[in-house]
Amino acid sequence: MRPKDKIAYFYDGDVGSVYFGPNHPMKPHRLCMTHHLVLAYDLHKKMEIYRPHKAYPVELAQFHSTDYVEFLHRITPDTQHLFSNELARYNLGEDCPVFENLFEFCQIYAGGTIDAARRLNNQLCDIAINWAGGLHHAKKCEASGFCYINDLVLGILELLKYHARVLYIDIDVHHGDGVEEAFYFTDRVMTVSFHKYGDMFFPGTGDVKDIGEREGKFYAINVPLKDGIDDTSFTRLFKTIISKVVEMYQPGAIVLQCGADSLAGDRLGCFNLSIDGHAECVRIVKKFNLPLLVTGGGGYTKENVARCWTVETGVLLDAELPNEIPENEYIKYFAPECLLNIPNGHIENLNSKSYISTIKMQVLENLRCIQHAPGVQMQEVPPDFYIPDFDEDEQNPDERMDQHTQDKQIQRDDEYYDGDNDNDQNMDM
Repeated sequence: MRPKDKIAYFYDGDVGSVYFGPNHPMKPHRLCMTHHLVLAYDLHKKMEIYRPHKAYPVELAQFHSTDYVEFLHRITPDTQHLFSNELARYNLGEDCPVFENLFEFCQIYAGGTIDAARRLNNQLCDIAINWAGGLHHAKKCEASGFCYINDLVLGILELLKYHARVLYIDIDVHHGDGVEEAFYFTDRVMTVSFHKYGDMFFPGTGDVKDIGEREGKFYAINVPLKDGIDDTSFTRLFKTIISKVVEMYQPGAIVLQCGADSLAGDRLGCFNLSIDGHAECVRIVKKFNLPLLVTGGGGYTKENVARCWTVETGVLLDAELPNEIPENEYIKYFAPECLLNIPNGHIENLNSKSYISTIKMQVLENLRCIQHAPGVQMQEVPPDFYIPDFDEDEQNPDERMDQHTQDKQIQRDDEYYDGDNDNDQNMDM
């Protein structure tokens, strides 16, 4: 029997305390809720828990333009009125507001995905989880769809230092446009996105006919779906396509974006997936036994997001979770039933058998166009990314550092966050 997978899990309580603003559907507080549910089920005892480093601007600029990174670093809610041209240029505003600690938020979630990729590269784990990551819409020079920095692209670039081919899979209800666009012209990354398409649904891209260009032709796969798809249709289609992709493409590592807005009852979604159906996709991918980086993504009914990502953490650990939610900091959000499973959705399934069959045939036809294991030669792998050292000389010794700031400068590799000093213990939004 294979030895049990070694799993690394990345979390920093500070990500859950940022606030996009009133009436904004993105609630990072869902990350605190997920983490506390993971703790309540004792899943942290079966994984290595890490606080991610805050990604340096120079790391973010491995994909994003330097001017865009610098602007995100500089802008604050108090100064944004001085920069109306730049706000428009970088697409900051209603969907992607400027809020307190925006840049630090980006540094933490991106740092988690980069750290996850590095641990996989160094064979320190088999599976790495960063539920704060998965912000797949961000572009090289602009924010989009609640996403500012594209941590997935940064994580994939990291994996490409050690792997000739990386497979990216996206089960968010929205098309993974930012990741697809970043790798549209290369055969070293195959992107596969299952998403709602049509009816002006955001972001409006992801037609089955969009397959990549130049060296990347046939290496972008889009599975456009209509409202109301259910567990049976979705998981069957997912298994058929992903099995064929892995067989044909033979990736060295997989990145799986688990956006939870594809669940039934999501505020912005329109699918009928149960948590079991969504988690079945994670189970299918895990069975390939390839280095696996798992992230979050969308998800706007926050108690269901927490349920979903906790169940999927359990799947990755081969742990069966009782349906009754244990006592935890956020138990009131799961009332009155306090159960893990959610009821099935009741949106009419507009995906006919013939529609699904047509999409499947088109995708499999495109897959036949790639050579069996594509001729992606292993280029000379660049050295591990250089991280600047913390320069104590730059610190003004007259400025006394508070304890929290000092703590943040310690690279904490083994912090379990279930003691009394949990920094989001009293956080509630």
